[in-house]
Amino acid sequence: MKFIVNSQQLLKQLQSLSGVLSSSNTMPIITCFHFHLEENSLTIKTTDLTTTLLARLTVETGHMDNPEEVAVPSKMLLDILKTFDDVPLTFDVNQSNYNIEIASGKGQYHLAGLDAATYPTMPVAESTSRVVMNSEALVNAINKTVFATSNDEMHQQMSGIYCEMTPDGVTFVATDAHKLVRYRRKDVSSDESTNFILPKKPIIIVKNILAGRKEETEVTVEYNNTNLFITFDNFYIVCRLVDGRYPNYEAAIPKDNPNKLILDRLSFLNTLKRVSIFASEATRQVRLSIGKEQLEISAEDLELSNNARESLPCQYEGDPMDIGFNAKFLTEMISYLDSEQVLVELSHPSRAGIIFPYGDDDSEKKDDILMLVMPVMLAN
Repeated sequence: MKFIVNSQQLLKQLQSLSGVLSSSNTMPIITCFHFHLEENSLTIKTTDLTTTLLARLTVETGHMDNPEEVAVPSKMLLDILKTFDDVPLTFDVNQSNYNIEIASGKGQYHLAGLDAATYPTMPVAESTSRVVMNSEALVNAINKTVFATSNDEMHQQMSGIYCEMTPDGVTFVATDAHKLVRYRRKDVSSDESTNFILPKKPIIIVKNILAGRKEETEVTVEYNNTNLFITFDNFYIVCRLVDGRYPNYEAAIPKDNPNKLILDRLSFLNTLKRVSIFASEATRQVRLSIGKEQLEISAEDLELSNNARESLPCQYEGDPMDIGFNAKFLTEMISYLDSEQVLVELSHPSRAGIIFPYGDDDSEKKDDILMLVMPVMLAN
């Protein structure tokens, strides 16, 4: 097995794949990159047994009678590649003992590979449904929802992004029981209605690879009852869907919200950031005191005698209200919106607040988003 490859091109691909690598002590093989060479195509694979990621790279080779493969220790390979400038490297693998020689100019470097025959196989895409979308749609869907997923291992269903496919569009939902995001796309649809839960780790990896591209690309998403298969450019990812039933998120969204607050988004966001500095580190609580034309945001830390308050102009329809929120959740949500203004709908200080982008021309929009944040009990 012998091929020539550009050092920086190889490093870039390996770094994209490395997010899937496992640090398992019981299975050393899955700490390696799996190299499979066929003619002038090098396929590199990584897996953690629930997610498998492949990338293809064009390399220079001589004549080959049959495809060849080897498992390459990942850490050592990444470390050596980071030291090279943009230079050609020659890889020469002894298929009898899997020793790998890397040659560059006057240098030769040897490392011990492993027999790739023991590398785990990945699921085959069988009995799948298929949806095609552009990368911008998928990246936006992940960006605007993944931050709201749960980190609680006791609630695996809420650790992922719920995906609901219909002929009318696709809906992505994430919640951790304190906050919830529902993001809809009208420009992506499925021939049949179905739903599944996307696992967080591989979806973030896909998002990071796509977000690093200068141009949009077409993404093919296939799925069956157990696995998800995503293809774009020279990448292919397979991951196991999250088991279980997702909570009835629609039941958590208050339907009757007579109190409506409209604010400049950036002014609201920056005021929250300033005032929340003075909030208790334990609760991160801020108080919103809402009047007809003015919103006052305040916070205090009784233990340290810190406090702050700041007023903002607003448009408000409804009864005056004082309501408390976790500043971190509120700031996080508003920062993921890109509208000039936000609409906050409220019903009662003990019920969830609903946040929408406001002021954009909805007739040309391909997406819509709803954010929900649970209130916190005010001390007085």
